[in-house]
Amino acid sequence: MRASRLVSILLLLQTRERMTARELAARLEVSERTVYRDVQSLSAAGIPVYGEAGHEGGYRLVAATAPG
Repeated sequence: MRASRLVSILLLLQTRERMTARELAARLEVSERTVYRDVQSLSAAGIPVYGEAGHEGGYRLVAATAPG
């Protein structure tokens, strides 16, 4: 279940510019705390997830740049 949730977070962040923990939690039907843990796991695995605090904050994927 957790692996599918991590993939779901990635897919949601790929299709939207930014999503808050609250939006992700509602969409995945989990708590915000679960979203925080999942995003931390994605980041630890090397996925470029960027979190920004504040009213206009949220999570987004950092665009990868091509080498060279």
